[in-house]
Amino acid sequence: MKAVARAALSTGLALLVFSAIGTLLLSGTYDLTYDAITRSEQATKQALIAQTLPPASFDNNLVADARPLAPDALLGTRKPTLAYPARLKDKTVAVVLEVTAPDGYAGEIRLLVGILADGRLGGVRVAQHKETPGLGDYIEVQKSPWIRQFDGLSLASVAQDQWRVRKDGGRFDYMAGATITPRAIVKAVHNALRYFDRHKAELLMPATEVKP
Repeated sequence: MKAVARAALSTGLALLVFSAIGTLLLSGTYDLTYDAITRSEQATKQALIAQTLPPASFDNNLVADARPLAPDALLGTRKPTLAYPARLKDKTVAVVLEVTAPDGYAGEIRLLVGILADGRLGGVRVAQHKETPGLGDYIEVQKSPWIRQFDGLSLASVAQDQWRVRKDGGRFDYMAGATITPRAIVKAVHNALRYFDRHKAELLMPATEVKP
């Protein structure tokens, strides 16, 4: 009986030692790779955000200069998000907004909407979605040029009743059988432009005037 108890204790101690060693190894690996992973994630995010603006139109680090935005119905947000001011020679020339289309077919569609200082869209990119693969995912620029039809548009160039898909009497194309997805994005982009129009002075504020 004592032998069984000793064996059980020995096994338990061995498992405890192995668990401790495993935990230390995982912790060490995390510490060693954290900075590299963070840099990689920031670079990926910076690249996606940059796609919403004309090439060489800014010279600052968009992610590093991000500013918080309060939740707003026009942004489709219920939690604070970020705005990424784009600057050229210290002058704010555009801003990229984090926008949510809450009424996608499979739930929220998160967008990045780049807007130039004159109110024109620099570009729109889908940051996250759960739309049906092979049907609603044509909103991704890697799979279809559909999202590029927003480039260069503005509140001034498109009448309010035209911010709809063609099926609803608007000007925007869509794929047959997948109307809900583009309808949600068109609405969200239109609202983002309206938000920019209301908050233009704040969003384009010079870097020297931004409160830390």
